[in-house]
Amino acid sequence: MTLDRDLELNELRTSRSLAEGSTFTVRGPSRAENPKSLQPGVRGTVDRFVDSFRRESVGSSNDIHGYQPNTAPVAENDFGGPAIQVAREHQGSRYYDIHTANKQTASSLLSRELKGRHLQMIAIGGSIGTGLFVASGKALSTGGPAAVLLAYLFVGVMLYCTVQALGELAVVFPVAGSFSAFSTRFLDPSWGFAMGWNYALQWIVVLPLEIIAGAYTIRYWNPDLNQSIFITLFLAIIVIINLFGVKGYAEAEFVFAILKVTAVIGFILLGIVINIGGTPTGGYIGGKYWYDPGAFHNGFKGFSSVLVTAAFAFAGTELVGLAAAETANPRKSLPTAIKQVFWRISLFYVVALTLVGLLVRYDDPRLLGAQNGADAHASPFVIAIESAGDTILPSVMNGVILVSVISVGNSAVFGSSRTLAALADQGQAPKILAYVDRTGRPLVAILATSAIGFLAFLSNASDDVESSIFDWLLAVSGLSTIFTWASICVAHIRLRKAWDYHHRSLSDMAFRAQGGVVGSWIGFLFNAFILIVQIWVAILPVSTKSGTGLNPVDRVGDFFKVCAAIPVVLAFYLGHKLWFKTSFVKVAEMDIDTGRRDFGRLGIIKAREEEERQSWPTWKRIYRIIC
Repeated sequence: MTLDRDLELNELRTSRSLAEGSTFTVRGPSRAENPKSLQPGVRGTVDRFVDSFRRESVGSSNDIHGYQPNTAPVAENDFGGPAIQVAREHQGSRYYDIHTANKQTASSLLSRELKGRHLQMIAIGGSIGTGLFVASGKALSTGGPAAVLLAYLFVGVMLYCTVQALGELAVVFPVAGSFSAFSTRFLDPSWGFAMGWNYALQWIVVLPLEIIAGAYTIRYWNPDLNQSIFITLFLAIIVIINLFGVKGYAEAEFVFAILKVTAVIGFILLGIVINIGGTPTGGYIGGKYWYDPGAFHNGFKGFSSVLVTAAFAFAGTELVGLAAAETANPRKSLPTAIKQVFWRISLFYVVALTLVGLLVRYDDPRLLGAQNGADAHASPFVIAIESAGDTILPSVMNGVILVSVISVGNSAVFGSSRTLAALADQGQAPKILAYVDRTGRPLVAILATSAIGFLAFLSNASDDVESSIFDWLLAVSGLSTIFTWASICVAHIRLRKAWDYHHRSLSDMAFRAQGGVVGSWIGFLFNAFILIVQIWVAILPVSTKSGTGLNPVDRVGDFFKVCAAIPVVLAFYLGHKLWFKTSFVKVAEMDIDTGRRDFGRLGIIKAREEEERQSWPTWKRIYRIIC
C-alpha cells in the first residue's frame, strides 16, 4: 500500500474499530481513481484537477482491512451525513441517534495535512486582527488605560483556561466539528445543534464584514478608489486560498501570522522608544497619561464595556481545536499550539496594550472617529506611531491591518465550512453540506460560505441602508464566541466526570489541561460573568448613563444589536429540543470511546518522554511547561 500523507502510527490493531480509538489514521489516494487522471501530460493534469472535485467515497479513507465506519440506515430525507441517517423515525416518533452522530464525526473524510508549525502560528496569530489594532481604540476611550489592561488580563485568564480544556478534548477526540460535536456528545444534542449553527453563523456573518473592512482599508492611501474593485479582489483571494484545501488555509495563515507577529513586536520596540523620548519630535512620556486624564473612565461600567471588546478581540483562538480533525499528529502538534496562547496573551495583548495606554490619551478625539471596523485613522497603534513624527510607519501599520482583515476573512471561511460540514455529518444540517471531495475539502460548505461574501457588495447602497444591514449582521455574531467558550468548559467538566465514572486513569489521556477541572470552572464562570455584564451594558450603555438619552424603540433596537445572539441560540436550541425531544446526556450514557485516539503504546511513549525530560536543564523544563 502506498501512502502519500503524514501518518500517526504507533500500533495497528485490526481487531478494533478505527472509529473507536484506532492508532492508524491516514488519508491515502482515492480507491475510485479515474483512469484518465493517470494519463501523462496536460490532459492528465486537467483530468486530475477535475477528478479532485468528485465526492470522496465513504470507504476510501480509513478503510484499511475492509473497515466501514458506519452501518446506520440509509437516509431518505435532506438531513444526515452522506448515505447515513442520523435523524430518523423510531417507534413512531422522531429520534436523534447520538451514537451514529458520534461515529460520523469520528470517521470524517477531511484531509489530515496540518503540521505543527501551522498550528503554532494559527495559535499565535489566529486572533490578532482588527479587534486588537482598531477596536482597542474604542475600548481605551470608553474605559481608560487601566480598564483596558485589566479587561484583557481578565479575558486572557479565562481564555487560557478555556483553550486548555479545548486542547484536552481535541487531542483525545480529534473529531470533525469539535465544539458542536463535544456539546452533542457530552451535554445535549439540541445544545450541540445550537452551538454548531451559532458558531457557523458567527463566521458566515464575519466574512462580508471583513471583506468590506479590507476594501475600506485601501481608503487610507486613496479615498477616491471604487471599493467594489477591492471587494471582488479580496473575496477572490479568500475563496482561492480555501479551495487549496486545509493546506492552503494553513500556509496562508502561517504567512499572515508571521507578518502580524512581526508588526506587534516592532510596535512594542518602537513604543518603548517613543515613551522614553527617543524620537526627534517628542519628549519623555512615561506614565503621565495615567494621571492626566486618568487611568479609568466611566468607572465599573466602563470596565464592563471593555470586557466585551476584549472578548471580541480574542475570537478565533478556538480555531486551533477545530483544526485538530485535519492535523497529521494532534498529540504532538496540538499541545504545543495550545500552550502558545500564554505568549499571545502576555506579549501581544498585555504588553502591546500597556504601551498603547501609555502613549495615547483616552480622551483623544481620533479614537472615536472610526467609520469602519478597520479604520486605521482610529487605531490607537497608528495614533501612537504618528506621535513619532511624519514617517512611513503609519502606512506600514495600515498595511498590517489590511493583512489582518484578509486573515480573519480566510479564517471565517475555514471555521464556518468545517462547522457546517460537521453539522451535516451529525444530521443537523442539509446532507449536501457534508460533501467532501477527493482532496479532503468540504467543497459544498466552502462554496456556500463563500457565496455569503457577496453581501459585501451591499456596501454600495446608501449609508443608512448599509449601516442598518451590517449592524444587524454583526449583532448575530456579537456574543457567539462567549457561548462557544462556555460550552467548551462545561463539555470538559462533563468529560472528566464520565472518565472517572468509567474508572479510566488520567494517564490514559494523551494531553491533560494544565488547569484541570478547576480551570474549566474558572473559564465557565468568567464567561458567564462577561455575558451578564454585556446584558447590563446593553440595557444601560455607557453613553446614555441612566438610559434616558434614547427613546424606548431605539433602546430596544440597540439592545438586540448587542445581544441578538441570545435569542438566536435559544431559537435553535428550543426548536431542536421540541422537534426531537432530546434529553440531557447522563454521565453513565456518555460515549468516551468512539473517535478516541489511544495512540497505541501511549504508556511506553510517555515513559520515554519522561526519561528524556530528566536530562533537560531546569530552564528547559520550565520552558516546555508553558510552551
